[in-house]
Amino acid sequence: MAFLITLVGPTAIGKTDLAIHMAQYFGTEIISADSRQIFKEMSIGTAKPSSQDLSLVNHHFINSHSINQDFSVGHFEKEGLALLTEIFKSHQIAILVGGSGLYVNAITQGFDDLPMAPPALRAQLNDAFSEKGISYLQEELQKLDPEYYDEVDINNPQRLIRALEVCLHTGAKFSAFRKNQEKKRPFQIIKIGLKMEREALYARINQRVDLMMDAGLLEEVQALLPYRHLNALQTVGYQEIFDYLDGKCSLPNAVSQIKQNTRRFAKRQITWFNRDPEIHWFEPNQYQTILQFVESQINPA
Repeated sequence: MAFLITLVGPTAIGKTDLAIHMAQYFGTEIISADSRQIFKEMSIGTAKPSSQDLSLVNHHFINSHSINQDFSVGHFEKEGLALLTEIFKSHQIAILVGGSGLYVNAITQGFDDLPMAPPALRAQLNDAFSEKGISYLQEELQKLDPEYYDEVDINNPQRLIRALEVCLHTGAKFSAFRKNQEKKRPFQIIKIGLKMEREALYARINQRVDLMMDAGLLEEVQALLPYRHLNALQTVGYQEIFDYLDGKCSLPNAVSQIKQNTRRFAKRQITWFNRDPEIHWFEPNQYQTILQFVESQINPA
């Protein structure tokens, strides 16, 4: 029997360190379920594992694609499942770690078949995004589907546009089409979630942003300025620096906005993962307890 351990939780909580320890303990490999760490041009702002961390355990979907490539959650599902098939040929256990809920769901349960909207409608929404900015998309989705608005990453225009085109094309809420009917997977899934007090998590987020700036986030974003229109860069940590480079705010204000928007993103991640009753929750420092729990699931008495 093959087992997939999924390790989830909000940003900055310590998933990477725990995943590496678990992979070393079980002698296996890690699949990253982070929608931005995939891109090799984005490192500091995505808080990728360090080169030393990457050398300790074989990681997949870290620096695996370019921001110029078309890569969606659908691609991740297909490539991730194929990769798991290969890993399970030589390992009983694999580890999936990340905070992108859609990417985790892609591997663990697949997706519902959603209505396809006319290409003209998508083009219209893309034009509206270009002319009016992401706030327009956010406001429209909040009006048309407040339930989905409360859980989606509202800083991701691609996901906002996908939801809006379904709403506008069908006259129904995007969330109404999400039946969450899981597809059968040929492996057992053990779901681990990390949690901590909100104030402690927010302090970790603030500290991480300061460390990113010290590590050269400003220079990384400056180098990516010619590619700012790409979907990969429509994300927290990059958009705020673009605003600074455009003269819309001071650098301290941009850094403050990154911290605030990352805290908001973490709150949405928590909301997303709390909806899954199969997740078993632990504190990040409960390493031995987590290992004992996983062992009990793999080898029940």
